[in-house]
Amino acid sequence: MSFPLVTTDWLASHLDDLDLVLLDASMEIVLGKEPLLYDELYVIPGAKSCQIDKRFFDHYSSQTHAMPTAEQFTHAVQALGINHKSTVVIYDNQGIYSAPRAWWTFKTMGFDKVLVLDGGLPQWQVEGRETVRQFVSVAHLGDSKGRLQVHKVCDTDFVLTQLGNLKLDIIDARAAGRFNGTLPEPRAGMRSGHIPGSLNLPFAQVLSGFKMKSTAELQDIFDSLNAKDQAKRVFSCGSGITACILILASYAAGHHQAVLYDGSWAVWGGDPALPIE
Repeated sequence: MSFPLVTTDWLASHLDDLDLVLLDASMEIVLGKEPLLYDELYVIPGAKSCQIDKRFFDHYSSQTHAMPTAEQFTHAVQALGINHKSTVVIYDNQGIYSAPRAWWTFKTMGFDKVLVLDGGLPQWQVEGRETVRQFVSVAHLGDSKGRLQVHKVCDTDFVLTQLGNLKLDIIDARAAGRFNGTLPEPRAGMRSGHIPGSLNLPFAQVLSGFKMKSTAELQDIFDSLNAKDQAKRVFSCGSGITACILILASYAAGHHQAVLYDGSWAVWGGDPALPIE
């Protein structure tokens, strides 16, 4: 599956597919954008709550929003009834916000049949499509297993050793004010600025309304950023959530050499021993 997104029309016509697993990956806390607020729970029919905050982070790690271990991922996906032959479609209630992080977690754990619903729940609703008030319960455990793909995620040591590497781009999804150090960080005591040599692409720039911009528009955006076509791209943000929106955009633009900097600015900005600009 090379293109990472599906349309609401596609999902509507495949909701009854036996191998389809639909997951809601909405997060309780939304940072970096004005959150969409709901007066009650709205669910696309057939969806399960993946509980990304509880199940898909490594809560034993000192990092904020750390990638789960393969064992933690295996436990989570089996509890959701996901099998190795399942096709997983993920959405969230902000349009495109936390669903890409869940998508990249699946990809990082070797599960390739995973897609993001373009526009998520808001797009589904604005088109007048049916919603329900509760998630589907899990009838049986799945058999899927996580196998960490080490080239899809990296740590601070890796980023530090790659500073100045002309065959690698570091792309930061935070707002320009945070990247430039003119706006304070939302986390108390955090330094302002960015990783030396990194490029800034605020995640909102790859979105149009609730949806991802077109492939041609995304290619132009990365070209204007002077991101190198053949280079590996390391994506960073505040804590590893919105960086995945850019990874999704990069994939949609046809570039698949993506790495998530797990920890992102929450780690780099919090360590006074690390260089900043």
